[in-house]
This record gives sequence, C-alpha cells and structure tokens, in this order.
Amino acid sequence: MASSSAAPMPAVAHDFSPFFRVYEDGSVERMTIEEQIPASFDSCTGVTSKDISISADVPARLYLPKIAAAASPNKLPLVVYFRGGGFCMMSLSTPILHNHLNAFAAASNVVLLHVNYRRAPEHRIPVPYEDSWAAVEWAASHRGGDGPEPWLADHVDFDRVFLAGESAGANIAHNLAMRAAERELPGGVRLSGIVLVQPYFWGTESTPSAEANPEMTAKLDRLWPMLCPTSASGNDDPRVNPVAPGAPSLAGLGCERVLVCAAEKDAMRDWARIYYEALRRSGWRGEAEMYESAGEDHGFYLHDPDGENASLLLGRIAAFLS
Repeated sequence: MASSSAAPMPAVAHDFSPFFRVYEDGSVERMTIEEQIPASFDSCTGVTSKDISISADVPARLYLPKIAAAASPNKLPLVVYFRGGGFCMMSLSTPILHNHLNAFAAASNVVLLHVNYRRAPEHRIPVPYEDSWAAVEWAASHRGGDGPEPWLADHVDFDRVFLAGESAGANIAHNLAMRAAERELPGGVRLSGIVLVQPYFWGTESTPSAEANPEMTAKLDRLWPMLCPTSASGNDDPRVNPVAPGAPSLAGLGCERVLVCAAEKDAMRDWARIYYEALRRSGWRGEAEMYESAGEDHGFYLHDPDGENASLLLGRIAAFLS
C-alpha cells in the first residue's frame, strides 16, 4: 500500500513573530487576534465616529468633534489620517488607535478621516500608498458641497486640508505630499500641511538613535525589504529614505507647512531630524517645525494616553492645525 503524508510546510521567508510570518510561497500567517472597537459616540471627548466606505477595498472611519456635531456654522479643518504599525498592523478598529483619534479630533477641533489602507504583507508597497491617495482624492471631491458624505460636505473647510499619520502613516503622509505637487486634487484642493509623528524613515546609514536601539534596528533593517521586495535600493528606497542619493528633491513637497514630531528614545529619531534639516535646506518655500518628546519611545502616546507627554504632543499638533 502506498504511504501518504502531509505536504511539507513552506519555509519561512520573513519572521516577524509574535505578529506574523511570511512564507516562501507568499502565504501569510497572522499569529495574533486583534481586538476591535466599533465606531460610536465617545462620552469622554464628545467626539462622534462612524464607519464609511471609500471604495470596495478601502473603508474609513470619520470623527466629528463636539462643536461640529452641535451644528456650529464654522467649518473645520480636515485631517486625513494614516495609521502606523509598519504598514502591517492595526486597523481603524484598533482600540488604542481609536481612543487616540477621539482625543486628537477633540484637542485639535478637526474633522478627521482615518483611512484603512490595505495592509502588508498581504498587500505590499505600493498598495498602501495607492489606497491612501484614493482616499485623499475622494475626500477632496466633496469641495463645494459635492460628494456622498454629509459630514465632509457640511462641516469641512477645504482650504484647510492636512495629512497626518504616525510611523508608517507619517511615511504615507510625506509620500502623498510629494505626489500632490505633481497631481491635481479634485476641486483644486491644495494641502495646507502635513503632520509626521515619529515618521518611519530609515536608511542604510547608521545613526546614534539606531545604535542605541539594536533590537528595534534589527527589525527595521528587515522591514522595508519585506514590504517592498521589488525595490532595487532596499532601505535606501526614496519612499523610506527621502534623503537617499537620487531621491526626489524635498523642495517639491506639495504643501505649505510641515510638523515633524520625534521621541527622544525612538530608534528612528535621528532620521526624523535628518528629514527636517534636509527639508529646511532643500529650497522648499514652506514652513517646517520640529517637536521632540523628551524621555519617550516610539508610540508612547498610544500606550500612555493620559500621560503628560501625550497631552503635550496633542497640544503641539493642535496648535499647528489651528
């Protein structure tokens, strides 16, 4: 009798345990069950949220602050927000992120659109950029009262449109602002500014903040090659290293103002500083600001939302958006 046996498991190509593994056959094993929280009214901040669909592939969550919900005649800035998680983790329903965005919308008094771009490694670069750009175009299409979403048509001042994000989301915000200089948005909408919170910028050059965080540095060295295996330049791809040799000039950034927020203990802190200084030297005609949270590490505001430094960070962002 012929013996039968199960097919051998494919070899692991990328191991990002305890979160996920990517196998050589392209399959992905997600190893954690992610907690979800629904959109709702948040009694602590007075912010109301709801889930919407931008396209068949891209859902989003809208946040409306108390003043707008109270039918104030004054229209508010729009912040199109992109989450972090290394392009791979979290979603619009992740509790710590949802709670942070309630606080963000309340502190800054903005209408906030959180874009649920498709995640790597199932959807590798450039899919997150394309999903996010489609969401910005969709939002801009509401200028003049047009478009299907009344919260945007009724409450947004489209002369004050910002992009914002943390970590990988900040990387998306930068790359879309570069794109906005070359592609016209619907209704002639122009970006007023971008907020980059602990941006995921990296490169092959060593930095003191990377050397001080060897464990995180090892993970970051492996991340972009997994996210974008077709990139010939690896961690010096201009999308992750905007100051790499041959990268497009930052002078072409398509917005008027930039706020870069770093954290003292973050492995990527020095890359945030490098970006800020390069932007200022580039000939870009906008206004750049830098803010650093002392004594803090990457993503501290999500894990300690009631801490003093989280409050100071939100206050700094609110001042920039006002």
